[in-house]
Amino acid sequence: MAVEMTTRLDRVLGAKTAKAMAESLELHTVRDLLRHYPRRYARRGEMTRLDDLQVGDRVTVLAQVRSVDSRPMKQRRGTLTEVTVGDGGGTMKLVFFNHRHARLVPGAWGLFAGTVSEYRSRLQFAHPDCHLMTGDDDEDWARALIPIYPASKDVSSWVIQRSVRLLLDASGGFGFVEDPLPEELRARHGLSSLPAALLDVHRPISRDDVEQAEHRLKWDEALTLQLTLAARRRAAALEPGVARPRRPGGLLDAVDAALPFALTEGQREVGEELAAELAREQPMHRLLQGEVGAGKTVVALRAMAQVVDAGGQAALLAPTEVLAAQHARSIGAMLGPLGRAGELDGDPAGTRVVLLTGSQKAAVRRAGRAAVADGSAGIVVGTHALLQEGVDFADLGLVVVDEQHRFGVEQRDALRAKGSRPPHVLVMTATPIPRTVAMTVYGDLETSTLRQLPGGRGGVASSVVPVREKPAWLDRAWARLREEVAAGRQAYVVCPRIGEDAGSEEEPDDADGAPAEETSGRRPPLAVLDVAEELRAGPLAGLHVEVLHGRLTPEDKEARMRAFAAGEVDVLVATTVVEVGVDVPNATVMVVMDADRFGVSQLHQLRGRVARGEHQGLCLLVSEAATSSATGQRLAAVASTSDGFALARLDLETRREGDVLGAAQSGRRSGIKLLSLLEDEQLIAEARAEATALLATDRGLADFPGLAMEVAALATDERATYLEKA
Repeated sequence: MAVEMTTRLDRVLGAKTAKAMAESLELHTVRDLLRHYPRRYARRGEMTRLDDLQVGDRVTVLAQVRSVDSRPMKQRRGTLTEVTVGDGGGTMKLVFFNHRHARLVPGAWGLFAGTVSEYRSRLQFAHPDCHLMTGDDDEDWARALIPIYPASKDVSSWVIQRSVRLLLDASGGFGFVEDPLPEELRARHGLSSLPAALLDVHRPISRDDVEQAEHRLKWDEALTLQLTLAARRRAAALEPGVARPRRPGGLLDAVDAALPFALTEGQREVGEELAAELAREQPMHRLLQGEVGAGKTVVALRAMAQVVDAGGQAALLAPTEVLAAQHARSIGAMLGPLGRAGELDGDPAGTRVVLLTGSQKAAVRRAGRAAVADGSAGIVVGTHALLQEGVDFADLGLVVVDEQHRFGVEQRDALRAKGSRPPHVLVMTATPIPRTVAMTVYGDLETSTLRQLPGGRGGVASSVVPVREKPAWLDRAWARLREEVAAGRQAYVVCPRIGEDAGSEEEPDDADGAPAEETSGRRPPLAVLDVAEELRAGPLAGLHVEVLHGRLTPEDKEARMRAFAAGEVDVLVATTVVEVGVDVPNATVMVVMDADRFGVSQLHQLRGRVARGEHQGLCLLVSEAATSSATGQRLAAVASTSDGFALARLDLETRREGDVLGAAQSGRRSGIKLLSLLEDEQLIAEARAEATALLATDRGLADFPGLAMEVAALATDERATYLEKA
């Protein structure tokens, strides 16, 4: 049978193997398998340090059997076999109950796959999959680099290796693989052909082979992504929109007159940029990023007011009901009577601000939808409820997406589709974005950046509270909080979990990327309900301590936020529902419990909730991590700088890139398997330039059908919607 890249694996491999690959690894075609690259390479005798493995990792290791010990079990019938293996750097145990591979004898080399666990401070595999190395597997395995593939419980690394070898043998090489990259581009950047790169990445002889192959394959990933993003930019540029020019004497002028502060230079510059783009018929597609507290919401409100002045409507999409309600409340307060047109005390020259959320009572939701449909609501704020059927706009002119990383292009496009003609789009994120992330994730948008903070802010001093090394520091932390409350200020205490049970819809991953409650050897993360009770009975006795989390009813959440904003609550113990958008200028203290369980950017966001007024702020990062550990140093770095852009890069260095990109951008779904956002910045920039140049020609990709097919596959494959959670 002739082998092609589109050939289904069940026509090449056994039906059972193909089914397992499809179900557990999403490998369906020959192309999928050949693009499933090794995670790393092993060679017998090389030091790969088994000691570096982390509990919970699903890994494959190459190691040699050192000793085998079988003995009867004490508590039940049967035999326990412990096999110690080493790789020249470290050792670990393989544990078998009533079973052992017959050839597991001292001196044997093999591949061992399983989930790393820990018993009595020793790493081990319980009942691992084993593949002992012999000349029958690969005549030169002892000297060649052995590929270790991303595997699953049902498909081991060596099954993938044998399957790739079968393809290679069946086709007499990878000659059936057509190279999608233009020859001139390959020559310009010194890239090998795709067949050669695939051969070298799957069956390398040397490390040089691997490096050269990976460099070429990274270009495939980067160029396909950048072509897809460039195509989105070109398509957006051709869309016919509606110009929304500024109108003197309208709502925008009223907003400017009502502002209790002067705009920063950065806000003015970005505001003029947005105003000019809104005045064009070509729809705006812009990302507004900036430092925490830089005033992005005010910039967005001024853009919304300009659109309303031009006869259109503006929709602001927020990720949580707390944040949506906060936006609606602050916008309404800023507009005053101009935001209550049609009400008794409203200004008929103004508009209406309407809030739409999924948990509103039916009558409130119906009234809101009616105001949106008849156009009387010029500014509509809401959560995912805005995307539902039945929410119809009279003339949607601007879509503002707040905290875009919590949404995706799919949701953004769903809201855009509610306009009779393509509306302008402003995407906002308060998490500063490294250039490589912006080019890769937000490459279909033009970017504006706010770095300058408004004047009159007190600034935030940050410190780490290492409770195991210095337990007295925690007592001092609560004392400092009481001092601030005594001075008339307020405080937040943030915990990773709600309480009452092990789960939480808001619970973050810990620093290692594994769910905190599943991290072996660690206590469960601290919970809001437990901490609040302890604080009321202990160090904060006598203060008004309230809780806020995602499982409260919308009415309770709104009531508690209003009470806190009004100064009626001294201390708000909360989950990360307060991470973004919450603006209480009188709050000056942020205590983050179990701070090591939060990401760098998340800590920076939380810190940004305090010192939003004239008073000096204090952020205390409470952690049991040792100050000398990598986690302790990460927290120290957060405490040492308030530069969100520097911290964004640190975040990229310390977290898995899939966490930064979001699940839908990592791994197979995006084609990003080898490309590193941290290490390949120059390559990504070059690929972006090449993609722009290719699409700028009259024929575009017409002369490069292979490349066009790669782009089409990424754009249409439902498993490859890499922007789904941008």
